Amino acid sequence: MGLSDTLAARFDVESHGSDVRTELVAGLTTFLAMSYIIVVNPAILSEAIQIEGYGQGEVFQMIAIATILSAAVGTTVMALYANRPFGLAPGLGLNAFFAYTVVLGLGVPWQTALAAVFVEGVLFIALTAVGAREYVIQLFPEPVKRAVGAGIGLFLLFIGLQELQIVVNDEATLVALGSVFANPWAILGVLGLVLTFVLWARNITGAIILGVLTTALAGWALTLGGVFSRGTVTPESLPSAQYDITPLAGAFVDGLSGIDPLTFVLVVFTFFFVDFFDTAGTLIGVSQFGDFLDEDGDLPDMDRPLMADAVGTTFGAVVGTSTVTTYIESSTGVEEGGRTGLTALVVALLFIASLVVIPLVAAIPAYASFIALIVVGVIMLQGLTEVDWTDPAWAVSAGLTVTVMPFAYSIADGLAAGIVAYPAIKLAVGEGDDVALGQYAIALLLAAYYVLSTGGYIL
Repeated sequence: MGLSDTLAARFDVESHGSDVRTELVAGLTTFLAMSYIIVVNPAILSEAIQIEGYGQGEVFQMIAIATILSAAVGTTVMALYANRPFGLAPGLGLNAFFAYTVVLGLGVPWQTALAAVFVEGVLFIALTAVGAREYVIQLFPEPVKRAVGAGIGLFLLFIGLQELQIVVNDEATLVALGSVFANPWAILGVLGLVLTFVLWARNITGAIILGVLTTALAGWALTLGGVFSRGTVTPESLPSAQYDITPLAGAFVDGLSGIDPLTFVLVVFTFFFVDFFDTAGTLIGVSQFGDFLDEDGDLPDMDRPLMADAVGTTFGAVVGTSTVTTYIESSTGVEEGGRTGLTALVVALLFIASLVVIPLVAAIPAYASFIALIVVGVIMLQGLTEVDWTDPAWAVSAGLTVTVMPFAYSIADGLAAGIVAYPAIKLAVGEGDDVALGQYAIALLLAAYYVLSTGGYIL
């Protein structure tokens, strides 16, 4: 029996209406669609993670390696345990929450933030193992679950516009349009953004990573051609290759000491909530492309892919990255015919192979990396169509979830606003019986927390 026959038998390819060649092509397609995270995740997390004795470029490479390893492990579990064609990696949105809200905003040490991700992953493993997914889902208002993706998208969009210096600080209005065409950084970012949107609109495989790399190459070409000096649109200097991640890996252990309980619980809760429903929603959405859903619209044995997400998240925290989740870009591979875990195994192997380019990732300018945030953010706004805007409770709860996230610069605050608003509006319109007791309890706990925290009674 040859390798092809062995793989076909191991993943039961034929009974899923596929073949080995199709699975291989699907795996390559999915990897190209989601590989931008190798550059974008360290671009975000390296702003918050600082390691004594190491420069940002070296930390950038460490996080890139952690990103690759966590993606490979999570996707391998998806392949071998769940036998589903889905790729996993550290999720956009949760990495922004980790960096900008938890570490830079709340002042939580990055080691403690990694500890929160680790705890969230362990909780996720436990709940998935006992089949508690359905019960947990019932505790959160439906409009919040439907709106959270769009809220994260708007948050990413806002961050990306700031990083490209398209939107800047303003004393009178807080934010304003920047001097875009007087700023080489912003000009290249805008041109790269246009290119990426064009590629994406034309359904070009790997549109985002192609846009990021092309923009980076343009910046380097202009620098090497003498149009700009080093440090203007390219890094002023490049670090040496950094494959030693021991200063980052295992740092979550140090983060378990000296924890403020209330803040830590809220951070864990937010990581857990977003990861849980982002993964569930992504799995259902991608499964629709591959006709994996049963007659009730559910994904059979959904606990298996959820377990892959949980294991990936826990391992990711150990090696030094934020929450791992299933990627909606997996739909590109499914559309190519990927139907089994062989597709996911190819994705995992390609992530491992990408370790050879680690010395090059630090050469990609930040404006090129953050193009991905704007493109993904716009794509995620499609979730707004799932909200029933004619229902007052849905409109208020979903509306606050979506808008508070970017305005408060926090995914957690947006979720809390939606969760608290839902039972309040339901009571106001005489539909309080539709709200579960657990939903009232969570809303009251969150309301109390925000009264105490914003009133200055707790940190």
